[in-house]
Amino acid sequence: MSSENKTALVTGGSKGIGYGVAKTLLQMGYKVAVTSRSLSAAEKAADKLSDYGEIIGLEADVRNFESQKKVVNELLDKWKRLDVLVANAGIGHFGSVEDLTTDQWKETIDTNLTGVFYSIKACVDALKESEGYIITISSLAGTNFFAGGAAYNASKFGLTGFTQAVMLDLRDKGVKVSTIMPGSVATYFNDNEPTEEDAWKIQIEDIGELVGDLLKMNPRTLPSKIEVRPSQPPKK
Repeated sequence: MSSENKTALVTGGSKGIGYGVAKTLLQMGYKVAVTSRSLSAAEKAADKLSDYGEIIGLEADVRNFESQKKVVNELLDKWKRLDVLVANAGIGHFGSVEDLTTDQWKETIDTNLTGVFYSIKACVDALKESEGYIITISSLAGTNFFAGGAAYNASKFGLTGFTQAVMLDLRDKGVKVSTIMPGSVATYFNDNEPTEEDAWKIQIEDIGELVGDLLKMNPRTLPSKIEVRPSQPPKK
């Protein structure tokens, strides 16, 4: 997929994986919009990345469909087309089902699963027109369950299956769909602060590189579900 005059929307792009993906897309020549629930965070990220290309930061909450439609309309008003959606925004609440609150459950499902549906639904007409690409960021937690992961596992298992169904729905419309399922990533997820001790983990630029590779893939070939792990995790 040539990047000339093409545009991308990255949800949750103010930090972490979304930030790394946005940087790669800019370096490839895409015009990029990054979103965050915080306008100041989105604009700060866009300012930091502006040396790499044309980028805007927009406020949006993936849990609100009207918010997602507004962002897509803003992007289309500015750039007249949308070629790539990277549905990255996510959250995690962890703990035994005995302790998990109903609010934590709802926020996790609404963000990680329903939010991706809203993002795709808001973008699908524009992406059909451009014969574009949808990439969702799931997790190895979308195929490997663990204690304390009831809400997160449910959201990511759902996202993995949802994305594969969307791939089948849209491939005859010219839209490619893939999901990336990372393991341990050195990121700010859940307010964690990456340190030198996280050097063994997948880095955000690695996920950015993977997104770039998908976009450069010959259009006859579709890697629809990609698991990615640290190559040398610490021995237990």
